[in-house]
Amino acid sequence: MSEEFSKIAIFQKREIRKQLHGGEWWFVINDVVEVLTDSADPAQYLKRMRQRDTELAALFDKPVEKGVVQIEPPLLLPFDTAGGKQKLSCWNTEGIFRLIQSIPSKKAEPFKRWLARVGYERVQEIEDPELAQKRMKAIYRAKGYDEKWIERRVRGIAIRNELTDEWDKREVNGERDYAILTAEISKATFGVTPSQYKKIKGLKRQNLRDHMNDLELLFTQLGEASTTEIARTDNTHGMAQNKDAARRGGSVAGNARQQLERETGKKVVSENNYLPKHGNGTDSITGGK
Repeated sequence: MSEEFSKIAIFQKREIRKQLHGGEWWFVINDVVEVLTDSADPAQYLKRMRQRDTELAALFDKPVEKGVVQIEPPLLLPFDTAGGKQKLSCWNTEGIFRLIQSIPSKKAEPFKRWLARVGYERVQEIEDPELAQKRMKAIYRAKGYDEKWIERRVRGIAIRNELTDEWDKREVNGERDYAILTAEISKATFGVTPSQYKKIKGLKRQNLRDHMNDLELLFTQLGEASTTEIARTDNTHGMAQNKDAARRGGSVAGNARQQLERETGKKVVSENNYLPKHGNGTDSITGGK
């Protein structure tokens, strides 16, 4: 499975996680509740909603026909979180529209328009895949990233997708195995796993790569591109062989990183990131902790 930047959507500068499933977007329910209510505990808010709205509660258990639309129950889909990979309760567009009916919020109408636009954009992107990349760049610009960083990030996504496509051909099975192999590359490249790296930068659920500087992205790309090339050269199969290729590919980048650190006297792994400054809606490089 390829990396999807679009697992994060932005509504009024607030993040809502989403994932493609069955050709449509599924949105993390707690994220939607938090955005619409500003609740500090969206899970409890949702629990109280289900207690007072029995029809909504029933939708969580079985499909229900509403006119010509069948509303499917929420699904548990995997996401990266501060505690590692976890399954979060998600609902598709029809389900989220029904959820909104139970939330008294002045944001409800603009959120409905936003939700409809997100769904329509997905249809457009299927017809013209270049639109997805254009929109991705536009979102990064809106969040304050410069053009050089954006181009490197986009190139990194292409390199990552090429690697995961190669793994798919070589008997690597899904996200859990991807995470194991990615950790091997990261350890060999930077001396830390992705979860350790996120702690260094003070990140929680954020995408680590969205908070790397140019050099960090560059060495990430080198480690993954090297792994892809080694896997092809060795014609690897299965986890054991691909784990060895991941270590060796990461070591290519790790050796280059160490050489640069010796030449400059500076560490490549940095606690700096692109978290928003307090009280500012745009993102900029800040201290990671």
